[in-house]
Formats: sequence, C-alpha cells, structure tokens
Amino acid sequence: MVEQVCRECHRIITGQTCLICSSSNLSSDWSGMVIIVDPELSEIAQKMEIKVADRYALKVR
Repeated sequence: MVEQVCRECHRIITGQTCLICSSSNLSSDWSGMVIIVDPELSEIAQKMEIKVADRYALKVR
C-alpha cells in the first residue's frame, strides 16, 4: 500500500481514513518525516500540536 498523509494532522497512514482525526482528506505529495515517540516530552510535538506517538510528515502539499 502507498503511504499517504492526512492533510489535517500530518500523520502518515496507509489506509483511506486517518485514525486520529477521522479525516479522509489525504495527500500523497509530502516531504520530510518526524517520528514522535513521547509527545509530552517532545518540543517538536508541542510545536506541531501532536498528542499521539506516530510518524508525521513535515510538509504536505
């Protein structure tokens, strides 16, 4: 399956719907990836407003 990114929360997913925000607004045109392990201690997660540990795209077109 092709990895896509949710345009709402930037989570990298393989399905048709984002499990975090339930959005189906997806893009296959993205760049950069950050893996958040502990969102409470991560400054990047706080700046991106990420609450769930997972893989996220930095830029989504």
